[in-house]
Amino acid sequence: MLIYIHGFASSAHGSKARQLRDWCQKEQIPFVAPSLPYIPELAIDTLHDLVVSYQELGEPVAVIGSSLGGFYATWLAHHFNLPYVLINPAAEAWVTLAQAEGLVENYHDGARFEWTHEHTRSLENYRVDNPETSKCLLLLQTGDEVLDYNKALKAYTHAETILEEGGDHSFQGFENHLKTITDFCLKYQ
Repeated sequence: MLIYIHGFASSAHGSKARQLRDWCQKEQIPFVAPSLPYIPELAIDTLHDLVVSYQELGEPVAVIGSSLGGFYATWLAHHFNLPYVLINPAAEAWVTLAQAEGLVENYHDGARFEWTHEHTRSLENYRVDNPETSKCLLLLQTGDEVLDYNKALKAYTHAETILEEGGDHSFQGFENHLKTITDFCLKYQ
């Protein structure tokens, strides 16, 4: 089972989730992309329970995370020894999201929520220093206007890495990497 984890203030209806869902459906690869609560503890609990439920069914699991979803994917991969793919990940989410504190609007449905200092601080509970990267694929674009790609390069030093010049935080040309992503995940199953 491939689990896609969306980024901050996003949902399972984002473009990367839709592209992966369509690709996996075409290729007959089990796939799920949950819309997660914005509260970190609830998001992690949801993801934890998903992984456990699929593993109890004997399903091999891999996680794919974008931005904050990459931060969550790192914790899950560390906790469950899973293969994982990171797309412009928030390597230091507890630092980056301090800038988002206040009223935030969801990109897809316009719903608003309050991102508090407590939410930012709680991200440190899921921090993984020196993550194991032998089963990690890292996709970065240097034009990411939200996150410094160098921080991800430093955090995931030995990951298999695709680094593209230009682009942006949404990862331009993502559709060109769908086969690479799923092939990477499936080689561990």
